[in-house]
Amino acid sequence: MMQKIRALGKHPLLELLRRNKGNPRTLVLIEPLWGIPYNLIAPFSTLYMYTLGVTDVQIGLILSIAMFVQVFFSFCGGILTDKLGRKFTTMMGDFFGWGVACLIWAVSNNFWMFLIAVLFNSFEQINQTAWYCLLIEDADAKDLVGIYTWCNIGGLIAVFFAPISGLFINAFSVVPVVRVLYLVFSINMMIKILITYRHCKETRQGQARMAETKNQSFAKILFEYKHLVPRVLKNREIMKVIAVFVILYITNMVSVNFFSLYATQKLGLPDSYLALFPILNATVMLIFLIGIQHRMDSMKFKAPIWAGLVLHAIASVLLILAPAENVFFVMIYILVGAVASALITPRKDALLQLNINPKERARINALIMAFTIAFSSPFGYFAGWLSSIDRRLPFAFAFALFITAIVVISRIQEPELRHDDDKEEGIVSASDGDLS
Repeated sequence: MMQKIRALGKHPLLELLRRNKGNPRTLVLIEPLWGIPYNLIAPFSTLYMYTLGVTDVQIGLILSIAMFVQVFFSFCGGILTDKLGRKFTTMMGDFFGWGVACLIWAVSNNFWMFLIAVLFNSFEQINQTAWYCLLIEDADAKDLVGIYTWCNIGGLIAVFFAPISGLFINAFSVVPVVRVLYLVFSINMMIKILITYRHCKETRQGQARMAETKNQSFAKILFEYKHLVPRVLKNREIMKVIAVFVILYITNMVSVNFFSLYATQKLGLPDSYLALFPILNATVMLIFLIGIQHRMDSMKFKAPIWAGLVLHAIASVLLILAPAENVFFVMIYILVGAVASALITPRKDALLQLNINPKERARINALIMAFTIAFSSPFGYFAGWLSSIDRRLPFAFAFALFITAIVVISRIQEPELRHDDDKEEGIVSASDGDLS
């Protein structure tokens, strides 16, 4: 027994966390403050809107409008991250994007209130750029997959709290329970902001960029995108990665926003099951991430991502073919999808970072996120329109996208991985050179 405990203490993921003190450890440990309330709410968020009278098409319209606004915030995110610093921008994004947005969600009762809440949530795109920089910039490049794995583990552990919301919804119904959960979410984010302020520090690259942009106006830095955008567009490897990001963004949007309606309205499953499905997904992903992921460190990036996309495509077919009131097919869909996500999620984020120059990480990350959201934005409304015709159609659309992603990932070259002594110089893409 003691040998097993000692072996667990030497697990590669725990060793990684010991090595990466400071920002990576702090941000990983406080991630459940976001993850727990998010996962309590996520299975019921669309049903919450639907119960309050928002239609399928309106839900899709909200998603598309929000993504259009997020493009603007993504552009601004890179500039603000450089001028204000990674740490402050992360806190600002958490405050407006989650703290304020969740307060509005808590009192929403019509289409317009939900739209306002989602627009405030768009501030989270500013947070995305800054948070990723704060998380990884002072870490070793070879630890990136492990750090992203820890972030996923933190979110997955939070999923196990999801049945609590299911129990309360059975007792009190969807609307009052979700309102209280949004309020708790807002309070949690305020606590998270305080911990970030107290225990995180600005990265070396963040300090350098703050000094470089101190006397530059916001407009001047924004104008510099005219040089950066063509470089991104001409970099074939980056554009392929963006294509995969767009596809995964759209398919995740379909799953998050239309699965609950499909399961309850089309398949006739009880609302309370929506809190159990994330538990199954999280259990499988945790087993994979903790027990198997570190054994794949020697593998290239492409093969696991390709395998994950194939599994996602298979899962989509299983869901489409699921008979009414048959929970078995849905459980298999979740099991297969969980393994697929465990293969893809840590690697797709690391794949992006390994294809860009750290000296321009904030602006390039922001630009890529803006491209991703811009290309994805029409599909929120499109998925809502498909769902209004037949609730299987969004998942048929997702299947087609996964097939496309399989083709794209097959054409991506493996990134060049450098070690500690090279990380200040940047990490370049395999074919197109340094993107800076």
